[in-house]
Amino acid sequence: MKRVLITGVNSYVGNKLAKWLEKDANSYVVDKISLRNNKWRYEAFSKYDVIIHVAGIVHSMETRKNKELYYKVNRDLTYELAKKAKVEGIKQFIFMSSMSVYGVKNGAIDNNTCLIPNSNYGKSKLQAEKLIEELNDDRFKVAILRPPMIYGKACKGNYRKLAEFATRTPFFPDIDNKRSMLYIDNLTEFIKMLIDDCKQGIFLPQNCEYVKTSEMVKLIASEHGNNICVTKLFNPVLRLLGINIINKVFGDLYYSNYDNNIRKIKYIDFKESIKITEN
Repeated sequence: MKRVLITGVNSYVGNKLAKWLEKDANSYVVDKISLRNNKWRYEAFSKYDVIIHVAGIVHSMETRKNKELYYKVNRDLTYELAKKAKVEGIKQFIFMSSMSVYGVKNGAIDNNTCLIPNSNYGKSKLQAEKLIEELNDDRFKVAILRPPMIYGKACKGNYRKLAEFATRTPFFPDIDNKRSMLYIDNLTEFIKMLIDDCKQGIFLPQNCEYVKTSEMVKLIASEHGNNICVTKLFNPVLRLLGINIINKVFGDLYYSNYDNNIRKIKYIDFKESIKITEN
């Protein structure tokens, strides 16, 4: 039996993972802990086999005022937690990092892509990675995940915005693109496998299939009875609006098959994941 501690009591990923593991009560005992105050510093970690650290400051409007908060929470707190875990005999530390550590806004990410984050969020995550990697050894195994956009039922973010749009509009631009995405149940199943095998290293988990934005919107619309029409008529107008909107919604952003760390997850395919998410 594995004893698991998940940080972040309000975390979407953390709560989904807890439910996923708790389905097998004979194999996992799961606890969650908040890091919002200093109480965690006095908790005994020695009874756990693994810590999954998903708590942190996520994407928001970055300003000069909140800049230091990213580093205080995403970097410093992560390192302090990992050090405490190692001292108290935890065998494995799984850290939820981000695709943002690459700083790539458009294109493919592979073995040759440099780590040059362009936001405080990405920089703080990368600095945390480097600090906890120094703690890695045969007795304390560090696993780092750099997921692309995560989606699933009740998940906030860009997917939900597109889903709301898909239920209202009769038309949507048809632009060829390719994006890596990760369905929440595929992520939780992947983390479960990491726990079972006590894996260490850097992992780039994603769905088995790449996603085209217009096809995804069409699938979402179909689940709500909206027979949406995808068309190339709007493409010239979008180009006039500027490169930023095209890259954010319709640009390429994906992990290349040539990256040795990539993990394509086949547990639930893309069409089925949209059906589950929208029903």
